[in-house]
Amino acid sequence: MTETVRGVRLGVDVGQVRVGVARSDPHGVLATPLVTLARDLTAAEDAVPGDMAELVALIAEHECVEVVVGLPVNLSGQHGPAARNVKAYADRLAEVITPVPVTLTDERMSTVVASRRLAERGVRGKRQRAVVDQAAAVEILQSWLDAQRRRTR
Repeated sequence: MTETVRGVRLGVDVGQVRVGVARSDPHGVLATPLVTLARDLTAAEDAVPGDMAELVALIAEHECVEVVVGLPVNLSGQHGPAARNVKAYADRLAEVITPVPVTLTDERMSTVVASRRLAERGVRGKRQRAVVDQAAAVEILQSWLDAQRRRTR
């Protein structure tokens, strides 16, 4: 279904402290960095965490048709604690943003690749930490978009 629906998608890199967000163009060709959100780990069980509320606002603002969340699968293909945490986050986000679908995609090495690309551009240290989550979200979303295009050719 996703490959036929045109529209903006958000790419999300869920970290322990921050959530990197990227967006695609409506044609699903290019992912660009959008924002880095602080994780809200203090929200009550029955409350919507602040970072998810900000995602809801971004989804509305950009009229998103789907949210693509990077799943940090181990290099061996196993789902470790980080993957379980992201899956729980994605499940909760799906409840909050319904009917907009949430898709999980393998994001092995996205942060490593993003860090390397930033370093190649001379972005290091504190400046890199400030944008690496967005860059990782771009890597996640761009990989997913490219895979969707390959699948529909």
